Amino acid sequence: MARTIATVITVAVLLGLLGLMLRSWRGRSRRDAALPAGYPLPVDAALELASAAVFYVATTLRAQPLERLNIPGLGFRARARLTVTDAGVILALAGEEAVFIPASAIAVLEDATVAIDRAVETDGLLLLGWRLPGTDSQIVDSYFRILDPSDRVSVNDAIRTIAAGARRPAARDESEA
Repeated sequence: MARTIATVITVAVLLGLLGLMLRSWRGRSRRDAALPAGYPLPVDAALELASAAVFYVATTLRAQPLERLNIPGLGFRARARLTVTDAGVILALAGEEAVFIPASAIAVLEDATVAIDRAVETDGLLLLGWRLPGTDSQIVDSYFRILDPSDRVSVNDAIRTIAAGARRPAARDESEA
């Protein structure tokens, strides 16, 4: 009898936690529903400068790497293709419509180590900070892990080429202790 009661209590607690998580995700979805998912794809074909297979981690508010945004098309982690063209960056997540970020909207390009539920080796993530369309220049950060390390330099260089005004990371003052 005691074992049955313990099982019922455990199941009730787990269902309660699951319900709270679902309610929180729905609230986040409502909160972020008005945020646009990138810009319209360019009509004219653009010259491809670099492309890489990536693991898309998350998009967060600028400088808030633990606060995921549920922007349509960018709400979930996924494998993706990151393509840099002379017009901007195209992010094609598996199962989602491609998201375009024009070069003029790119504000920050730097390396990162932590985002939401992903912690990797030092500078293992690529952080692309960009301005959302029509939101008074609100900047969000999208995090990617480039799957083939040999693609990292070409992608970084290509983005720096098209977004010369993108801010570079500040000098780090972290200690190894």
